[in-house]
Amino acid sequence: MTPHARLRRIRIWLVLFIICLILSGVTAFPLLTEVRWVDGLLREAWSPAPQALVDFIGEVRRGLEAANQDYPFLAYGTDWLAFAHLVIAAAYWGPLRDPVRNLWVIHWGMFCCVAVIPLALIAAPTRGLPWWWIPIDCSFGVVGIIPLLVVRRHTLALAATVTDPAPAPVPAPAAAPTAG
Repeated sequence: MTPHARLRRIRIWLVLFIICLILSGVTAFPLLTEVRWVDGLLREAWSPAPQALVDFIGEVRRGLEAANQDYPFLAYGTDWLAFAHLVIAAAYWGPLRDPVRNLWVIHWGMFCCVAVIPLALIAAPTRGLPWWWIPIDCSFGVVGIIPLLVVRRHTLALAATVTDPAPAPVPAPAAAPTAG
């Protein structure tokens, strides 16, 4: 694969990853509206959703409604969550421009994807989420790391073609002075 084709593939995967981060962030702003919408859909007669999911989303809706009515400042926390996603997405501008030089951002993102799993395993039960919600949260890390692994592989291959410098020229021996 040519370096140009590799760079194009890296950028396609990074743009996909950035779009997903932005969508994840933006959806945290209208959280109550979205939960009301999902709750309504799950309660439709045609919905094949398991009752445990319907009940859980209904409980989340009631909790968000109560918090928004009595403690609206709590939603500020999800505003910061959304902002964090947008800022993290902006961090990938560096690898988008120069993936070889900014490979550390890809490694950092992979670390973050792996770190999602212990967070979900610890925080979800602590916060009273049902056990079956944990794999949903873990899936963000598992799915998120896939494009980053692809980008890493292509970036390392690109780095091997770009950083193979030609051998440094050997200086010519100095000419011996002539006697005159």
